[in-house]
Amino acid sequence: MSEAHTYHCIIVDDDEIDRLTTLSFVKKYPFLSVTGVYDNATAALAEIEQTRPRILLLDIDMEGTNGLELRGQLLQIEACIFITSYPDYALESFELAALDFLVKPLKADRFAASMKRLEDYLLLRKKSALLDHSLNGDTIFIKDGHEQIKIKAADILYLEALKDYTGIITRQKKYCVLASLGNLLKDPSFGSFIRVHRSYAVQKHFIDRINAQEVLIGTIKIPIGRSYKEALQQLT
Repeated sequence: MSEAHTYHCIIVDDDEIDRLTTLSFVKKYPFLSVTGVYDNATAALAEIEQTRPRILLLDIDMEGTNGLELRGQLLQIEACIFITSYPDYALESFELAALDFLVKPLKADRFAASMKRLEDYLLLRKKSALLDHSLNGDTIFIKDGHEQIKIKAADILYLEALKDYTGIITRQKKYCVLASLGNLLKDPSFGSFIRVHRSYAVQKHFIDRINAQEVLIGTIKIPIGRSYKEALQQLT
C-alpha cells in the first residue's frame, strides 16, 4: 500500500506513557495517519465527526466509558485494535468485531504483525465493493480500486463466501465484492448458479462431474454440504 493511501486512526488510552508508546509505534507505518489522541472515551466521541477515523486503537480499562463500551458505540468504524494490560478481555473484544487484540507492554514484532493484518484488511476493503448493477441480466460491474471491471456472468466459475465478502472466481482472476453470498444469489445475474455448500455456489454449465463429496470444475474441487445434496441430485 503506497503512502498516497493513508487511513485516519485515533488512539484512546488513559495512561500517558501508553498513549505516547502507541503513537510512536503507529508513526512507523506510513499508511496510517493519526488524527486524534485522547485520554478518555468522552473526548474521543466529542471529536469523532471531525477526525472521521477508519481505525480505532483503544485501551480497554479506562475510567468512565471503557474501551469496549466505546467500540460498542462506534461499530460503524471498520477496524478496531484493542491494546490492553488485561488479556481476559480478549473474548469480549472479538465479540465487538475487533481486528486484533494486543497485550501491553507493546512489542515491536507483535505490533508489526498486527499492522500487517490491518494493512491487508484495508487493502481488501479498498479493492472490494458492492456489486454495482447488472446489465441485461448477463453482465456485471465490479469496483476494483478506482476502476470498473466488466465481467460476463457466464464466465464466472464459482462464488466463495468470505465472511462479509464474496469471492467471484473466473478462469483469469479472483475478485472480491462486499456482499454476502446469499445476497448475490438473489440477483437475477446469478440465476444460473446453484449453491452446493454454505460457502460455495457454482455455475451449473461449468460442472464437469459430481460425486458424493465434491463438485468438479475441471481440476477444481468444490465441497458439497450435506444440506445441498438433494438439490444437486436434480442435475445428475
